[in-house]
Amino acid sequence: MDGKKYESLKIENIVASGQIADSINLEEVSRQIPNCELNKKRFPGAVFRVEDPKVASLIFSSGKIVLTGIRRKEDLKTGLDIIINSLKKINVKTFEKNDVSITNIVCSYDMKKPVNLNRIVVTLDLENIEYEPEQFPGLVYRIDDPKIVALIFSSGKIILTGGKNLDDVKGGLDVLEQKLESIM
Repeated sequence: MDGKKYESLKIENIVASGQIADSINLEEVSRQIPNCELNKKRFPGAVFRVEDPKVASLIFSSGKIVLTGIRRKEDLKTGLDIIINSLKKINVKTFEKNDVSITNIVCSYDMKKPVNLNRIVVTLDLENIEYEPEQFPGLVYRIDDPKIVALIFSSGKIILTGGKNLDDVKGGLDVLEQKLESIM
């Protein structure tokens, strides 16, 4: 697999989650940390936005955290460090070693040619395909190994989601291209 093949593969979003503390007083956190909002009537967690790198985090009183909006894998660690350091500055006891890990990578890919979605539906195994153009303009193709979901659009643009790392995403793309090659 040469690198040129994946040239148009672009990370759109990385989602990570895990446990960073036993418990967190969200009222205290939202009061003392800038860019941290808490509105318990609308959502049970505090929303903490980091500007550089751009990371949005949802922090819960249980000590769990969800990070999203990340575009580069290295920004995950940097953003998480900023969040944890901000919490430590206001005396929140966080774990020495957290267990935050990537739960989903969303990528876009451009095949650079149009795709006949109806032909795909007719040719491929219908168990793994959903296509209802009246409701959604893309075809949903579920790949079993690696476990990836591909949204394929007639323009040739593809959204790949469900991977826990880029190798999963690339593997899913390889499976998809192999299937499409046989019918295009």
